[in-house]
Amino acid sequence: MHFTTKNSRTTKFKNAGQAATLTLTLLGASLLAAAPATAQGLTVTPQQKATADQVAQSGIALSDLAANAPDSHTVKSGDTLWGISSLFLKSPWRWPELWGMNLSEIRNPHRIYPGQKLYLEKRDGRALLRTVAPAATAEAGAAEAPPTVRLSPRTRYENLGNGALPTLKYHLIEPYLAEPVVVDESALNAAARIVATRDNRVLLSGGDRAYARGPAQAPLIDDIKHKQQAYRVFREAQALKDPVTGEVLGFEAQYLGKALLARSEANEQNTDKDGKARSELVPATIDIVSAKEEIRVGDRLLPEPPRQLLNYIPHAPQFKTDARVVSVYGNAVAHAAQNQVVAINRGTRDGIESGHVMAILKDGGRLTDKTDEARVELKLPDERSGLLMVFRTFERVSYALILEISDSVRVGDRLVNPR
Repeated sequence: MHFTTKNSRTTKFKNAGQAATLTLTLLGASLLAAAPATAQGLTVTPQQKATADQVAQSGIALSDLAANAPDSHTVKSGDTLWGISSLFLKSPWRWPELWGMNLSEIRNPHRIYPGQKLYLEKRDGRALLRTVAPAATAEAGAAEAPPTVRLSPRTRYENLGNGALPTLKYHLIEPYLAEPVVVDESALNAAARIVATRDNRVLLSGGDRAYARGPAQAPLIDDIKHKQQAYRVFREAQALKDPVTGEVLGFEAQYLGKALLARSEANEQNTDKDGKARSELVPATIDIVSAKEEIRVGDRLLPEPPRQLLNYIPHAPQFKTDARVVSVYGNAVAHAAQNQVVAINRGTRDGIESGHVMAILKDGGRLTDKTDEARVELKLPDERSGLLMVFRTFERVSYALILEISDSVRVGDRLVNPR
């Protein structure tokens, strides 16, 4: 048994059974922080804390457990927190309940690592999740006083910094943290553009050099000392329209690659062949450092935004949500399946944040009641077909990953609070 300390080291205990009674990393708590909460602003809200306190007293109802919830689970490499939560609960986003089930054992949330074992204890119609087997827990509670835990004089150190389980499989969403470029019309019109290539090349790829200009009010000037300014290269910005109102929420640009500003725009004073002085505009020099697709003259540039942290806490919105799917990412895709990305018509101005989990509703359709002589028109109920989780937000648009789906997702599908 290993005890995880704050400095990401492990101490090997002589008595593994006794060591298990100490503060250990556990699933519910780990949903709070795949890295220190204070470093990423992942604080616990008073409502979540109150829920955890309440559940800690008695556990959760057996009816809230997943149908095939195992009695125990050994964490293994490749697991995700969402996947393990799904093993035990019908609603894996209900992390406060998972945390609360262990509140007496876990005072500070830490990470969960492969090799740890979780036990599901069922008693008096309630369920609790523990780090020790139920029999060992009962035996420990029956003792008059807890035994003294003695540390072995031999200490082994192990760096666990890279071994913590992620909330999701990040390779599914990592490209979309960099690729989607959503801008409003003014930002689109103000974007710099590539005006020429070296040696008159038609197409550019990684390692090539090109020349670009910004608008008159925002020329391409390197104003960052000792660090090259990075830009995203994009093309063919497509309007994202609200499927209900038809309003343009923003423009989604086709991501092409990344460029670094090598030399700023300038106005040079030169003398022509007649000896007259004149001012000449010299475009900025950019270097293409990566290219998803071939780049050409006319393609646009936008400053590279700050890198987003790859830590998410799945949770239901604390307010009533009624959103719609705006588009399926990828121009050639009409329907989305599991692990694909969609854009929705809600963003930061609507209170949407990364980690929000929503239920996907399939339109029930409309038909004529042929059993009624009056031939009444009916609207069938919308049926839940899956779940998605928001992982990137803009002001009026957000991107979400489809976590579970029983049918394909289409533009216009409703998104509501999960139950």
